Amino acid sequence: MNVPHGTNVDVVVLKIEDPSCFWLAVKECVPGQVYEVAYNNLNAQMTEFYDKHKDVKKLKPETIEGGQVYVVFSEELKCWCRAVFQSAQGHAVRDQLRCFLVDYAKYSLVESDNIRVPVGVFSKLPYRAKKCSLYCTKPVTLHLDFCENTAKLGPARRWDAAAVQYFRDLLKEATEVKAKVQALEDNVFQVFLFVTVKDEKICVNDDLVTKYFARYEEPKGNAESSAGDSDIRASLNAEWVPVEFVGPTFVPRPKLPFGEKISPHPETGLAGFSSVLEETSQRSSRAVNENTVPMGNATPGLPLKESKALQTDRLPQLLSSNSLQTHRGENGQQFQSFQNLGEGKNFVFLNKRIEPSSVLKTAPLSDGLKKELAQNKFSGPNFTESYCWPPAAWGYDVVAISHQGNDPLLYIPPVLTFLQIKSAYRTSPHRSGPLALIVCPGWKKAQLVFDLLKTYQKGCRDLHPMLIILGQNKEAASHVETRGCEVIVTTPDSLLRLMEHKSWLLCRLCHLVLDEIEVLFSDTTEQVFTILDRYKKAAARARGNPAHQIIAVGTQWNKHIPALVEEFMNDPYVMITAVEEAAICGNVQQVVQPCMNSSKIAESLKILDFTHANLQKVLIFTDSVNEVEMIYKALKSNSIVTLKKHKESKCNVSCVSEKWRKMRSSGTPVVLVLTDDYLEPLGITDATCVIHFSFPSLRIFGQRLQSMTDNFCTLRKDSSVDQEHTNAKSVILLTENSPRHAPEILSYLKRAEAEIPQQLHDLAARVMESEEDEKFSRPLCASLKTFGICKNRTACPDRHQINVSIDMAQNIPHEMIKTPERVMIVPLHIVHATNYFGRIVEKEKDQYTILAEEMQNYFKVPGQRISVTTVEKSAFYGLCEGALCHRVQVVDIPAKEEENFVPKVTIKYIDEGRTSQVNSDQLLHLPARFQSLPPQAVEFVVCRVKPIDNETEWNPKVTDDIRHKIKGRLHHAKVVHTLGKTVWLDPVVRVSNLSSVKVWINEYNIRSEILSTGLGTDNPEHLAEIQKLCRHMQVSDYAENLEDLSIKEGTAYVEEKASSPQDMSIEEASPESCNPSGSYPHDDVAQTEEAEDSMLHQHKYYHPEIKWFQDNKTVTLKVKIPSAADAKCEFSKEKVVFSARSGEKLYLADLELQESVFAEKSTCVIKDTEAVIVLAKEKQGAWCKLLKKKNIHVSLDFEHLEESEEESPFSAGAGKQTFPPAGSEEWFDSSEYSDTESDD
Repeated sequence: MNVPHGTNVDVVVLKIEDPSCFWLAVKECVPGQVYEVAYNNLNAQMTEFYDKHKDVKKLKPETIEGGQVYVVFSEELKCWCRAVFQSAQGHAVRDQLRCFLVDYAKYSLVESDNIRVPVGVFSKLPYRAKKCSLYCTKPVTLHLDFCENTAKLGPARRWDAAAVQYFRDLLKEATEVKAKVQALEDNVFQVFLFVTVKDEKICVNDDLVTKYFARYEEPKGNAESSAGDSDIRASLNAEWVPVEFVGPTFVPRPKLPFGEKISPHPETGLAGFSSVLEETSQRSSRAVNENTVPMGNATPGLPLKESKALQTDRLPQLLSSNSLQTHRGENGQQFQSFQNLGEGKNFVFLNKRIEPSSVLKTAPLSDGLKKELAQNKFSGPNFTESYCWPPAAWGYDVVAISHQGNDPLLYIPPVLTFLQIKSAYRTSPHRSGPLALIVCPGWKKAQLVFDLLKTYQKGCRDLHPMLIILGQNKEAASHVETRGCEVIVTTPDSLLRLMEHKSWLLCRLCHLVLDEIEVLFSDTTEQVFTILDRYKKAAARARGNPAHQIIAVGTQWNKHIPALVEEFMNDPYVMITAVEEAAICGNVQQVVQPCMNSSKIAESLKILDFTHANLQKVLIFTDSVNEVEMIYKALKSNSIVTLKKHKESKCNVSCVSEKWRKMRSSGTPVVLVLTDDYLEPLGITDATCVIHFSFPSLRIFGQRLQSMTDNFCTLRKDSSVDQEHTNAKSVILLTENSPRHAPEILSYLKRAEAEIPQQLHDLAARVMESEEDEKFSRPLCASLKTFGICKNRTACPDRHQINVSIDMAQNIPHEMIKTPERVMIVPLHIVHATNYFGRIVEKEKDQYTILAEEMQNYFKVPGQRISVTTVEKSAFYGLCEGALCHRVQVVDIPAKEEENFVPKVTIKYIDEGRTSQVNSDQLLHLPARFQSLPPQAVEFVVCRVKPIDNETEWNPKVTDDIRHKIKGRLHHAKVVHTLGKTVWLDPVVRVSNLSSVKVWINEYNIRSEILSTGLGTDNPEHLAEIQKLCRHMQVSDYAENLEDLSIKEGTAYVEEKASSPQDMSIEEASPESCNPSGSYPHDDVAQTEEAEDSMLHQHKYYHPEIKWFQDNKTVTLKVKIPSAADAKCEFSKEKVVFSARSGEKLYLADLELQESVFAEKSTCVIKDTEAVIVLAKEKQGAWCKLLKKKNIHVSLDFEHLEESEEESPFSAGAGKQTFPPAGSEEWFDSSEYSDTESDD
């Protein structure tokens, strides 16, 4: 605010965080200050400029730099605004980025597509929002001492919640707000704030001090106060002011007299202070226990008796405290604790006692980090963090297994806190290299961790974290510069590649974090142990014994964790908050007992062998009252001491619990039969055996195992320890009626290394098959399409089998792929590096190009741009974007909020494949003649390439590189497979025209470009997996135009007709219309003809797999049929029909040939695994394709393709062009297209 000091200015409050951080805007016109109208004009000009500017690409920034001003479109304010991004972030399409609107003091999420570079005139006006702080007004807080029975006020580093709320309420009630600027510190205006409330003028600074929400601190430049006095007044260790003695008389600039007692006679401020005292006391009493001392003297997370002796520069490994103390029993065994906190809702297994830090205020973190966590609305620490943070923050080795074990905040705050202790690294060598290394299972998790480090490093000293994801290019690793970087985030394979060039990388390393340890150990076992070995050797060579720490966090126990603990960790803290995982660690014996449903009770009696000393306390769990009663009676009739508990039993919980305890103490064997809902109220933890009479889900299974926690073994050093030595046993009764939780229980038992009967494998397979059937109306799995495999089918929500009525509801018109070996495509919407949507372009006469020109000419006429009044879902409309006109389909309409509200509808560009949101009033009526052409959008998949290191997604670097290279450009490709409107291509090549010499050259091959980044690798099984998937499609059992025992064209394939957009909308909008049987749709004619010839349909026919190759005179077909019987092959001039039987299946192939053959010279020979058909060509020369219509079961035989390369169908003419087989990386194109204009 460019106004003289001491001048009162009318202001508007824009945003409030606390009295030390709020934003104001100047309301009135004063000398040197921009008036409010100027900002209104600025917004209007920006909106008009950016809405109407046609060349959007020039205005989009290539990268986003922190601290720079940009112009963004705010969805909340519905206008273009100036904004600042806090940190530099890579520009990625459709990303959500967080920015600060400098004229409105609002944080906002904007899409990267809505970010523009500011034009010079728009950046000249100063920011409207001015960041301010109350001048010389500092926070205080209340501390309770139950030992002395006193409550005392003292300085605080952050504002109390009650103070912030009072400040906000005061400004909210004010009818007038004025500010008087006193100073400018770090771009923050220090002001006195004056408000008018109910005709009463109040100085906010004074009001907060008077009501004991704040204290007054002299300015640092005041000559009357020495620096030492100032430090004392600001110190957290200052003498505390007793709260029971309320305040001094109001003075113009009050100052709390720290170190002096205050008069016990209150004179002012009581009304406002009493409610604050009551609220704060209630809040404090919940969070502070009997040992609480003032924060200035306490070490968070450690016992208070020893905190005074703690020196900040002392190495963490030398700390000895109750919170991190190891307890040992009489035999020297490690202490293990099982705690049920919060009425049994939380469980923790500890190998050493830890005092949890459940409140952020007292957590063992640096103050700056606590502030950053609070500003980012951090709601923790949660239960696991409260146990993990203390030992991790003081440098101990930690293993943490929890259902929240994939959350990086389990380790980031304590590691960043420890890195602030500079004395811990005095002996570390002074060379480049990180102090902390975080190893993540994949690039996506590494990116998340890196983003969190950038967020929370603000509360720490400069750490300069680096994200290192390296491909297989050796040059990239040699160019990585780690100088000045103290934290590196990477993956196992990337780290090993880097260490090949920087063998000294671990010399300074003090902290090694293994994130998602179960994934690291299961997918990259060898790499992780290699890293651990090198870290161990580097630590052994280190001079001066610097701190070394390993932290491993995850969601599941892994069989390699005992080796990690034994060989690489130094007396670690192990905490497990998932009961079922603690059971694996605790060596609980897992048994699966197959039996008939009718014999479950008999099997239970066999298990109850009380001759074994450990089987004296047994729980039998079931999920019904009737079964409890039935089991109870059977056990009583066999003279077994039995208790029961369910919701209808007369004996209450305390009665059952008391009987259990007495029988346990007397040594009497006892069985308790109960339903799951009574385990928690009973609180039993000393059972030696659990029988799962009803088959449990994994969650219920873990709750049941909790009843045996007293008998869990200590941490196993050898995962193959003999099960006979365990004190706890879990028995699952597996019957034919066991429910659908079998797959998750099977997965758990595999990790527990239990013996698993075949019946459980079979049951899990049936359940997974049933779950796949339930996904039959879902989309086909994207990973399956793009890579040929889905690594986690159980968790994947999508379908992994062909549904003909969905996948082939829309087929590519035959004329679009006249020559599969050579098509021209234009990728328009890039999903990722190998998956795009776009169009197939016809060389001779492209129908869409004609349509687009007609639409553009039509909508040029203003009177023909008719906006739609009522928008309907699945309907087709026109949309004009600048000079371009599109056909779009509405796929979603939001609920109507207001009468005059213009909703944003979700649309699909049916000729491009992308989706977007637009205002409904932007949609235009689309004449019927523009709807006759079928939707042109086709999905393209580039074959035989996948991400390195078993990643499941492409690195954004690869996707961005391919997007910038191929989007909107014409490419030549070879179709190797089709399914509906999805096309698999190999290769895809960009061909450029050198017009000066009339030559076409290969500019790049997409697959080769991906491989050259080093982040992609070969995927030779891709196409075979896709063909295998489609091979499982059952040939339809209808026929058209029967002729002898053959089926005319159309029987083995879906009818390939060009559907109109209206047809597509019906299919997409009606998932219930899908044919669940997996067979092809029938038409009325086919059904009529089927009725006329019932003989044909006594059996189902399957189409065999056929591979073909050719030479100059013949075409050879290899029909894959093992042990063919009753084979018959009929030849005609343009047709061949083959039928045979193999086992119980009948096979039929009806092939209409593209060219003519000599039927009398053609032959068919039956062999052991295949039938070989040789067709004699009527005209010598190469065929462009075999069949007139596509057949998904017929493909080229690549093994014989090299033999016929010289006979390529494209060799004629002076301008030679050869198209190599799928998989080839070379593509040469000469002058055949020299008469065609370049698309550039």
